[in-house]
Amino acid sequence: MDLTVEIYEVTKTWPSAERFSMIDQIRRAAVSIPANIAEGQGRSGPREFLHHCSIANGSLSEVETLLLLAYQLTYIDNAALNALMLQTNEVGRMLRGLIKRLRVASPSR
Repeated sequence: MDLTVEIYEVTKTWPSAERFSMIDQIRRAAVSIPANIAEGQGRSGPREFLHHCSIANGSLSEVETLLLLAYQLTYIDNAALNALMLQTNEVGRMLRGLIKRLRVASPSR
């Protein structure tokens, strides 16, 4: 959730013309990461949890892509990009570990 909060903070400075496009898109993707993890955890078993973690991982990739685009459009500087990418890398590392454990708990048929 810390990454999501940081995304909300950094997008406050983006151009108002992006309010209903890129800002909303990256915020939705960032919110989707912890929301899907929570929803999957609340489901009936490891297979459903795995499915929702996979969606969260896709949302994380979307956030990374939008951050790179924001950098190219000069909405964020190199320092902000690096700090946020460090956070996405850490979230990704933890999420991949969780996915790996869930795959062991729920082998495919």
